Amino acid sequence: MTDTALLVIDVQESFPHRPYWTTRDVPVYLEKQQALIDGCAARGIPVVQIFHVETEGAFSHASGWVKTLNGISIKPDVVIEKIVHSAMNGTTLSQWLTQRGIRRLIISGIRTEQCCETTTRHASDSGYSVDYITEATLTFPMTHAGSGVTYSADDIKARTELVLADRFARILTVEQVLATLPAHAA
Repeated sequence: MTDTALLVIDVQESFPHRPYWTTRDVPVYLEKQQALIDGCAARGIPVVQIFHVETEGAFSHASGWVKTLNGISIKPDVVIEKIVHSAMNGTTLSQWLTQRGIRRLIISGIRTEQCCETTTRHASDSGYSVDYITEATLTFPMTHAGSGVTYSADDIKARTELVLADRFARILTVEQVLATLPAHAA
C-alpha cells in the first residue's frame, strides 16, 4: 500500500487548439511527463488523470479534444474532470485520495502556473505533502497586460518554483522524485 499518488493535470488535446500553443518545449515535456507516468506506474503509485472541461470551445466535450494529449501513453487508476483551476475544488478527487489513504501528491501537467500551481497550493493547504515536478509541466510565453513585457515559459516556470518552494511543495526533478519512491509499492 502506498500513501502517494501522481496527478497528471490537463494533459489533453484541447491545448494545441488554443492560440498560445507553441511546440517549442513539447518534445522535452512529453519525454519527462512520460518518464514520470511510467516510473510511478512501475512502482505501484496510483496515477490520476485530470481533464479540464468547459461548456464550449476547445475544452468542451463537443470539441472532441478532451482526451489524452498525443504523445502520452497513460493507463490511469481514475479519471477526474474539473471545471475550475484546482483539481481539488468541486471534484471527487479529495474523496478518492482519502479513501485510499493518500497523503502525498506528485504534481505534473499543463499549465505550470495555472492548474498545476493552483492544485499544488490547494493540496498543500488541505494538508497534503506535495512534490512539484516542474520539468513534467508545460506552459507557454505570456505578455503582461500592463507593461507589455513578454515572459518566457522558462521565466514562468522559475517564478512558479520560487513561490511554491518550501511553502507549498518540494520542487523535484523526475529522477529525484522517482528515487524517493519504493521499488514497487503494491
